[in-house]
Amino acid sequence: MRILIGIDDTDNLDSRGTGFRSRMLGECIRENGVGLVRSITRHQLFFDSRIPYTSHNSSACLLVESDDMEKLIPVCRDFLLRDCAPGSDAGLCVCPWDKVPNEIVQWGKDAKHIVLKKHDCYSLAEKFNVFLEGLTGTKDGVIGSLAAAGLRKAGDDGRCLWLLGKELRELKGVYVIEELKRISGFETVLSVKGEEINNSESVDLGEWVRPVMRNNKPTLIVEEDKKNEKCKWKCVSKDMVKSLSD
Repeated sequence: MRILIGIDDTDNLDSRGTGFRSRMLGECIRENGVGLVRSITRHQLFFDSRIPYTSHNSSACLLVESDDMEKLIPVCRDFLLRDCAPGSDAGLCVCPWDKVPNEIVQWGKDAKHIVLKKHDCYSLAEKFNVFLEGLTGTKDGVIGSLAAAGLRKAGDDGRCLWLLGKELRELKGVYVIEELKRISGFETVLSVKGEEINNSESVDLGEWVRPVMRNNKPTLIVEEDKKNEKCKWKCVSKDMVKSLSD
């Protein structure tokens, strides 16, 4: 069974961010044998002075394969209670992929553009029997954790922080696309014009590679490298990846 785990507001201004803790949570899930983490994605939420975010107001979502949600939930809860930064307002959402309704997908989309309320968040989770819990501080992180699950289910938001396969931070240099797909969780390589690139082509990943989510697939966005005669394609810049995924 595919399960979405949304987390939000796990950091403070002096600590590592929610992305770091989402990767540590994935490792904790693996170590406890309660699921197989397939991907971890970062989702940008609304910037507004009325929202008490720490620095970037981003949430994270883990896509996990597990047959025992009742064991998965306490592992996630215990990890966040133990490892969240002092002063954080952590929230946790856990829901089977097939049980995330359109209303929660819309909640995620709204969270990117408007200020949402905590009581509405709890009401929505209760209506659809979705596990949602505030764990620390004011517990405002429930808003973003529910949004993360909705945005990941929507399938066209955010960028990958981690994929099952070779660690993203270790992927550097030139790869044939077929090889890249084999050793990592990349599913599609698209040009900036939206054209799918053939598996036989090569791509220069540079020093920072983060696939974005497109049509529920981890997708590498590339552009032509007119200065390189040996490799036609290169990853788009870090700034462009952020603009495409935020």
